[in-house]
Amino acid sequence: MNPLLSHLQPYPFERLRQLFTGVTPPTAYSPISLGMGEPRHPTPQFIRDALSGNLHGLASYPATAGDLKLREAFTGWLQKRYALKMDPATQVLPVNGSREALFAFAQTIVDPSKGETLVVCPNPFYQIYEGAALLAGAQPCYAPSDPGRNFAVNWDTVPEAVWERTQLLFVCSPGNPTGAVMPISEWQKLFELSDRYGFVIASDECYSEIYFRDEPPLGGLQAAEQLGRHDFKNLISFTSLSKRSNVPGLRSGFVAGDAALIKAFLLYRTYHGSAMSPIVQAASIAAWGDEQHVVENRALYRTKFAEVTPLLAAVMDVALPDAGFYLWAKVPDALAMTDAEFARALLAQYNVTVLPGSYLAREAQGSNPGAQRVRMALVAETEECVEAALRIVQFIQSRTA
Repeated sequence: MNPLLSHLQPYPFERLRQLFTGVTPPTAYSPISLGMGEPRHPTPQFIRDALSGNLHGLASYPATAGDLKLREAFTGWLQKRYALKMDPATQVLPVNGSREALFAFAQTIVDPSKGETLVVCPNPFYQIYEGAALLAGAQPCYAPSDPGRNFAVNWDTVPEAVWERTQLLFVCSPGNPTGAVMPISEWQKLFELSDRYGFVIASDECYSEIYFRDEPPLGGLQAAEQLGRHDFKNLISFTSLSKRSNVPGLRSGFVAGDAALIKAFLLYRTYHGSAMSPIVQAASIAAWGDEQHVVENRALYRTKFAEVTPLLAAVMDVALPDAGFYLWAKVPDALAMTDAEFARALLAQYNVTVLPGSYLAREAQGSNPGAQRVRMALVAETEECVEAALRIVQFIQSRTA
């Protein structure tokens, strides 16, 4: 058995299951879960039709690099979304969702033979970053988000001695769970650090199409282009259809960036057996080629957040995020409860599930930056999310009156 498996920590939802052991939610309230970030808006019919209309693809082995039409769909979207001109033959690859790609990319990049190897990631973070680092033979290091700066990651807390041994940096913009979007000044800082120390940047951008401002979030490749880094040196971006098109079960996304890294990643993926089904490719081409359903999906989230956020803001420290579909709310000090205690008591009293913020972060530099916060995924229909918010308000008021 691979001994590195013993270093993996329980996934947040396994910890949540253990936290709720022995809790019997009241049957007077229907269950509402704001815990898992799984899109629940309907999948567009044209994507369903593209799937069912291409079943002949079952008769063929797919190429790991994907069909040229698929890669052209990627580059066409990048052109429309970010004004980027990229080579479909050398600068993009299909992946079976960003989750598997983020994990596999670390296995491609990390060289544990070079002594103590480090992978840096934000804190709180998507736990795949940590698991990917550990199973690649590296040690994860954590850079905390700063509530005083709209939860921007404070990269200045990472010491030079860590950067010197870093081979891979995971960034997430828009961030999970905070929704923070990295400005170009932050990208410039990371590019300069990458040039100085030679590490690769993996930019997780799967929430890029759910945003609340007029201007869409800045992407990593877009920032590189604006800063004159036209070869996207040591940079790969990861994006997915799951949130954008409400197809989490499709497992479809792509990576784009530095052609040398794409070439190495393709080699790894060829042996790993990561080819995308031709049926999924056909549906993906249709999805990436249509923006109207994305605009409509974004409007649903905007309406939902506009109704829910003010309700919760009356009793909690919470604000509209830059992007994404999470609210990152602080447990009121007056409750004298930890974030885990808050989640357990809320379920027991009102049958609403939220995720403790401490489960999404690690103790580092003397604190857990997720502690005393909870993540709420506003993925259900508006009426259900509003009902959940009203119950949370009642829960807090009943304990602070």
